[in-house]
Amino acid sequence: MDAKARNCLLQHREALEKDIKTSYIMDHMISDGFLTISEEEKVRNEPTQQQRAAMLIKMILKKDNDSYVSFYNALLHEGYKDLAALLHDGIPVVSSSSGKDSVSGITSYVRTVLCEGGVPQRPVVFVTRKKLVNAIQQKLSKLKGEPGWVTIHGMAGCGKSVLAAEAVRDHSLLEGCFPGGVHWVSVGKQDKSGLLMKLQNLCTRLDQDESFSQRLPLNIEEAKDRLRILMLRKHPRSLLILDDVWDSWVLKAFDNQCQILLTTRDKSVTDSVMGPKYVVPVESSLGKEKGLEILSLFVNMKKADLPEQAHSIIKECKGSPLVVSLIGALLRDFPNRWEYYLKQLQNKQFKRIRKSSSYDYEALDEAMSISVEMLREDIKDYYIDLSILQKDVKVPTKVLCILWDMETEEVEDILQEFVNKSLLFCDRNGKSFCYYLHDLQVDFLTEKNCSQLQDLHKKIITQFQRYHQPHTLSPDQEDCMYWCNFLAYHMASAKMHKELCALMFSLDWIKAKTELVGPAHLIHEFVEYRHILDEKDCAVSENFQEFLSLNGHLLGRQPFPNIIQLGLCEPETSEVYQQAKLQAKQEVDNGMLYLEWINKKNITNLSRLVVRPHTDAVYHACFSEDGQRIASCGADKTLQVFKAETGEKLLEIKAHEDEVLCCAFSTDDRFISTCSVDKKVKIWNSMTGELVHTYDEHSEQVNCCHFTNSSHHLLLATGSSDCFLKLWDLNQKECRNTMFGHTNSVNHCRFSPDDKLLASCSADGTLKLWDVTSANERKSINVKQFFLNSEDPQEDMEVIVKCCSWSADGARIMVAAKNKIFLWNIDSCSKVADCRGHLSWVHGVMFSPDGSSFLTSSDDQTIRLWETKKVCKNSAVMLKQEVDVVFQENEVMVLAVDHIRRLQLINGKTGQIDYLTEAQVSCCCLSPHLQYIAFGDENGAIEILELVNNRIFQSRIRHKTTVWHIEFTADEKTLISSSDDSEIQVWNWHLDKFIFLRAHQETVKDFRLLKNSRLLSWSFDGTVKVWNIVTGNKEKDFVCHQGTVLSCDISHDATKFSSTSADKTAKIWSFDLLLPLHELRGHNGCVRCSAFSVDSTLLATGDDNGEIRIWNVSNGELLHLCAPLSEEGAATHGGWVTDLCFSPDGKMLISAGGYIKWWNVVTGESSQTFYTNGTNLKKIHVSPDFKTYVTVDNLGILYILQTLE
Repeated sequence: MDAKARNCLLQHREALEKDIKTSYIMDHMISDGFLTISEEEKVRNEPTQQQRAAMLIKMILKKDNDSYVSFYNALLHEGYKDLAALLHDGIPVVSSSSGKDSVSGITSYVRTVLCEGGVPQRPVVFVTRKKLVNAIQQKLSKLKGEPGWVTIHGMAGCGKSVLAAEAVRDHSLLEGCFPGGVHWVSVGKQDKSGLLMKLQNLCTRLDQDESFSQRLPLNIEEAKDRLRILMLRKHPRSLLILDDVWDSWVLKAFDNQCQILLTTRDKSVTDSVMGPKYVVPVESSLGKEKGLEILSLFVNMKKADLPEQAHSIIKECKGSPLVVSLIGALLRDFPNRWEYYLKQLQNKQFKRIRKSSSYDYEALDEAMSISVEMLREDIKDYYIDLSILQKDVKVPTKVLCILWDMETEEVEDILQEFVNKSLLFCDRNGKSFCYYLHDLQVDFLTEKNCSQLQDLHKKIITQFQRYHQPHTLSPDQEDCMYWCNFLAYHMASAKMHKELCALMFSLDWIKAKTELVGPAHLIHEFVEYRHILDEKDCAVSENFQEFLSLNGHLLGRQPFPNIIQLGLCEPETSEVYQQAKLQAKQEVDNGMLYLEWINKKNITNLSRLVVRPHTDAVYHACFSEDGQRIASCGADKTLQVFKAETGEKLLEIKAHEDEVLCCAFSTDDRFISTCSVDKKVKIWNSMTGELVHTYDEHSEQVNCCHFTNSSHHLLLATGSSDCFLKLWDLNQKECRNTMFGHTNSVNHCRFSPDDKLLASCSADGTLKLWDVTSANERKSINVKQFFLNSEDPQEDMEVIVKCCSWSADGARIMVAAKNKIFLWNIDSCSKVADCRGHLSWVHGVMFSPDGSSFLTSSDDQTIRLWETKKVCKNSAVMLKQEVDVVFQENEVMVLAVDHIRRLQLINGKTGQIDYLTEAQVSCCCLSPHLQYIAFGDENGAIEILELVNNRIFQSRIRHKTTVWHIEFTADEKTLISSSDDSEIQVWNWHLDKFIFLRAHQETVKDFRLLKNSRLLSWSFDGTVKVWNIVTGNKEKDFVCHQGTVLSCDISHDATKFSSTSADKTAKIWSFDLLLPLHELRGHNGCVRCSAFSVDSTLLATGDDNGEIRIWNVSNGELLHLCAPLSEEGAATHGGWVTDLCFSPDGKMLISAGGYIKWWNVVTGESSQTFYTNGTNLKKIHVSPDFKTYVTVDNLGILYILQTLE
């Protein structure tokens, strides 16, 4: 590097290091070839912006003069004009041998050649498109001095002419390949006289000394001949550039052994000429960064300082070079009109986006209109038909075959003409073709053909109806996805309201569509076309939308649920239920199984929307400030943003290297913060998903983050497993305050509506309120005490308060702990309400901005949207899962304990409830003839209630601990019970006599009565014992398993029993032998339950992986493996299999687990699934005729199900 240049760089080094951002400057220097990728990486590794700038300057100082010039140009391009001015005096003097212009990098030789050849100068605002320029230069080099054609083709305004001129602005290319010079001809749309004039002008330019002829050629043939002689004799090895060629006949005039570079919208123009041909397609978009660079140069601003509208303009026009340049030129004159020009673009007012420039067409619509006018008359109407296509939609050929009623080959021929003329784009995916329009072409067509649009939409629907039935669409049809997504759009646009309502209110369509694309888009359509659907029936529209919203998490899963069975769970007044019932009855006649939930009218839905955007646990979800969007994050390391009303996905970001634990919108909705197990906090642009900031100062995983509610002085609070809360000012690099006080991980934090208080909750079981200004602790609430005396086992009493959310008025705060949600009054610290709905731990809760709804997110991979009023008013009774059921003739009687410890006797058919007594009931049972009920409590006491006269009998002798199992003998005179201790109590309450069965070494898991006063019991000690309950003698002792015996079942012929264990095996035993008949191996989890068929030939076993196996009892062989893994790798039974029961004929098997399933025993395939609102079903009670089923889920909801006849 020259001493002068070096000194100038050293002199201004400090100013440069202080101000420049290196990333974009390095991009320019890399594209100029003066900086390597490894050097760029070395600069990027420096920790601060200033150190990165210092490293870059250090590298430049070691380089040559050209690097100095490249750095200078990069400063100019990136808007650092003041810094470039400092370096201007140091620009090295270029040696005469190279003749290179110090600023533009163009040699004087190149400038002379291009000037003589009439090549246009660079635009005032110019950005490099290095990749495309290189591609053109490579193709030109391939001509190797021989005649041939290089075609640059693309749609109107994509920058073809600028690229052609830029490609020849290269010293080595001109010197090596085209020493005879370059000759530029602007062709355009011409008739024969116009073309003759162009040829005459070119001949005059090439023969300035008139050595060949003193008169102009009189016709095209003569001009062609003259041109051939001039190019061969006077200008050998020169390049002819034909700009903007429209017609193939024009090219024939130049087809005379020349080397030609041409630009065109129609790549088929060279079909009519001879010689080697090369094509360079130009994409219609500059890309976001290049587009922003052009705008920044026009308005003389740094790219980072451009307003939000700049990004929207690039997005709206898809980075079209023409539009960006037109708007940039306008903004240079009117710098305050960003919003105005964005609106013109959005409203398709192309005539207002006009500017005199070097471009041939004054306004954008003219440029596109002329392309359409050039189409053959017989295919123009087909192009007009494309007006109904939507932006960013790729349309399969098959859709247009249906629209035009043509064969595939005919349609592809027509579409290829449009593609050749850059009026349409083609995307080849495997064997099939998909076609799409540029956004500007869509806007142009809809604007130009607005009066015809309704008829065009009607045409496509009419054609669709000729070829398809909506509900018969299947994934193997090429056009299936298109109709699924756009059928309703075309109907609404065609104003075919009757047809739209028939489609949207059809269970068949809902099944077909959700099975293919999930429920979110369908919910979006119910919202989008609500004004039309409500015309027919507002209630019906609500029925369907609610059905989709509340079952969305099921409808998006594999295997796909039976939609008719889901519909049967809707209220009986719902149109969804009525359609489902009608279809179910038809299918029942063909042998299909469906269930009616006969007591469902007692259930109220508190949720408004259930979505499943993640593939793993959801740790947090939050509303945007305007309530329109929801952001969520979770164990799959992603940040998801979707519409609050429909669940439609807007953004998906791979946010962190580890699980993302929390996310939060800023008050102005511009940013979303995320924090992670990787100890980092990140700030993202909420619209584009770009990363804005990264903070890395906590020493442990960061569990929570939250912005203040005021945007005037934006603060971010974060809480971590390091027990600290930190407050950050986004304008400062270091933390503003650290708050000490929690003794365990800080799980969540929230600013109060006025930003004066910060609430935090922790694994130490407390909720704390902090003063934001002073960072002092204001109040502490011990949440753990509210779980004491609950129904949960005491050993499970670690209470971690997961999160909290303030109501809009600041009067209430919501808290989640375990799978419960509490609402507190701040002043009185009193609980207002709680709600259950999630199937697993709740990680996050948050009120909507207006407080009318709130979000909860859970390990069950779902996010639920609840209505606050419904939850606060809800007085639904929740039952404990230990219920007893007696089926008697046509009666179903259920004995249950509710969440406030009342004992209820429920008539399953009528719904009548008798409240019997209040006590600390832990278990209960009904006598076989419904004469008595018995119940045990947490203190070991047992009572019997005579139902006729409410007489109570109390046991004299208590168990030492909570009673867990209780059962009457068939004669109703004796009651058998067991508890956490290892003995079984036999109480003849008529005679008040007690017998104690003591032989088990550990807790009795359960027992079962046999005939002849015998009892089978099994225990945690791995043994099964047979007792005589009259004498109290132990008659048999089977040592069954190494681990706990989890369940036993007795064969109906009373000769055998089965045992299952935590050791992952099941065994079949004979009562006559102390060794097992068969050991059944193959389960990969604890075998939780087993059941014999009525004829005692089959045994079913179920495990903790959701797997069911059916065995041959006589030889121990495996017959069927049920509930294999789903596509997503999750067990299809939704968790442990806890209970099994065969039908009397042995052809069907019912299983309980995460939900209830019916299986065909002959094939091992699932016949039906009933999805309960909750999960973790403990037992299924089945009527003797196998037509009525009773269970309770972990939300305390009772299900009395009956097979549909």
